[in-house]
Amino acid sequence: MRRSATTKKPVLGRLVLPGLEDADAEQLEPHESYEGLRIEGGDLSGRDLTGTTFTECELVGVTAHTTILQHGRLVETRLERLNAPVLDATRSTWRDVELLGSRIGALDIYDAQIRSTRAVGSKFDWINLRSSTLEDVLFEDCTIDELDLGGVTATRVSFVNCRAGSVSLAHARLTDVDLRGLEVGSISNLEGMSGATLDAQQVTALAPAFASHLGIRVEG
Repeated sequence: MRRSATTKKPVLGRLVLPGLEDADAEQLEPHESYEGLRIEGGDLSGRDLTGTTFTECELVGVTAHTTILQHGRLVETRLERLNAPVLDATRSTWRDVELLGSRIGALDIYDAQIRSTRAVGSKFDWINLRSSTLEDVLFEDCTIDELDLGGVTATRVSFVNCRAGSVSLAHARLTDVDLRGLEVGSISNLEGMSGATLDAQQVTALAPAFASHLGIRVEG
């Protein structure tokens, strides 16, 4: 099959939430479904919210340290100024989600389904996306110390004005993944870069790593 000559951008609609009902973070329970709620402030630290579903919700200024959101579902939901030093969202589902102005330390989002999602103006120490599926995802104005994309299946993922200290791409399957807006300190498992888009400057900077990976000796 002939590939498109132009990298496709993420397809993202504007998230418009209806009139929301104010709620208290204390009322949230695991395996429950919540719709149309706005939670401002509150502390979810240490809480187990396994299997919890948020639909058309907004969480603003919430603290979530060592919160468990395994198998959770976020649908048409906005997370703003989330403070989460450690967040376990393994095997969760994110669809039509906005993550804005947030500070997250270790985000374990292994084996997750992430679609039509944007992260803007946020800082991460470590994101573990191993074995996750990403489709139509945008990172903009974000800083990520360590980004693990091992085993991901990623389609139409873009980075705009972002920086990552290190990126791992072991066994990644990429289609239309635009890395031109990502300043990277180091990349491991270069064989996983197939399907990514780089600019000429990035290719030049990575030339020694590519040569080493391919067993090319550069002399003179």
